[in-house]
Amino acid sequence: MQQRKGYSILGYGCMRFTSHNNKIDLEKAEKEILKAYELGINYFDTAYIYPGSEEALGYIFEKNGLRDKIILTTKLPQYFIKNREGLDKYLETELKRLRTSYLDNYLMHHMTDIAQWEKLEKLGIREWIEEKKKEGKIKNIGFSFHGNTEMFKKILNAYDWDLCLVQYNYMDENSQAGREGIREANKKGVPVFIMEPLRGGKLVDLLPEKAKKEIAEDPHGWSPAEWAFRWLWNQSDITCVLSGMNSIDMIEENCRIASEAREGGFGDEEFAMIDKIKEYINENTKVGCTGCKYCMPCPQGVDIPGIFSCYNHMYSENKSAGRGEYFQTVALRIDPADARRCIECGKCEMHCPQSIPIREKLKEADKALLPFPYRVAYKIARHFMVGKKGKR
Repeated sequence: MQQRKGYSILGYGCMRFTSHNNKIDLEKAEKEILKAYELGINYFDTAYIYPGSEEALGYIFEKNGLRDKIILTTKLPQYFIKNREGLDKYLETELKRLRTSYLDNYLMHHMTDIAQWEKLEKLGIREWIEEKKKEGKIKNIGFSFHGNTEMFKKILNAYDWDLCLVQYNYMDENSQAGREGIREANKKGVPVFIMEPLRGGKLVDLLPEKAKKEIAEDPHGWSPAEWAFRWLWNQSDITCVLSGMNSIDMIEENCRIASEAREGGFGDEEFAMIDKIKEYINENTKVGCTGCKYCMPCPQGVDIPGIFSCYNHMYSENKSAGRGEYFQTVALRIDPADARRCIECGKCEMHCPQSIPIREKLKEADKALLPFPYRVAYKIARHFMVGKKGKR
């Protein structure tokens, strides 16, 4: 297995272990973890809210004497933190679950807005991190991110992070943290870890038939997943790509790809193939937005490219995927950025290279992304995740 900065370039995302009756199949999970370790994977990623995952890993690593031979990452549920005592409570709970005295990496989980970090700062998070590092309970501190590029860079520059975890794949070059955010992280020397390399499997299972046919007939002989993984490992800015593997066959196949893929291995032919796949996917989109951001900033704070990206994903993938992305990247910010804030001033349309009727399309997107049941969930989620400061 190749490594970058001491990490295997393929990491094990431990959210999708096989379960029966809401209980992880420990015997199966153990076989899979051991196979991954045998094939060179040294990075394992979990989180407080992944049901049973921390306990399962703690048991497997302790039983097989692997704890000091692997790099273990879990995440602080920052959205639950109300006071300084909460920081200790969750860390100690996770250490106990994982049967370890230290964490190699501890991430602030699911950051979407700089205001989340500012709230933690008021609770003394900086001093707390320093204290836990001195105690040896945390080696490296980082954050996982779901939001837009602007917010990513604000959080990135707010602290001296040791690593970051972002959603990124060939369909997310201009959304989420995006290529721009990843480059910014590398300028600061912050290692970048990747989640959702296949957009939850959608870049495999939900590809248009024309794309599947194109891939099947291509002389490279690569599967849809292999194209997506190789596109990522082609980039030197990426340290490690996580995969939520739950079968021996999947582990062996992904490890094979990770052993063969090379940084800079893509040429004009390979990039042309990725562009062709993206064109097939985008044939079903509703708005011809390229994410160039010439329409930004909106005077009212509307995240125009972010909303259109989610709207398009409703039709290039499926409706629940687009709405789920909308909740993560737009709806749950401290400062509302939804389409209903638009006052139809038209400034955005003056700068759009694609001449998109933005005001009209924002209304369409808002109606599609937030039908009545989702509007109710939106209000509840905002109250839970961002509290009073997030009220309109």
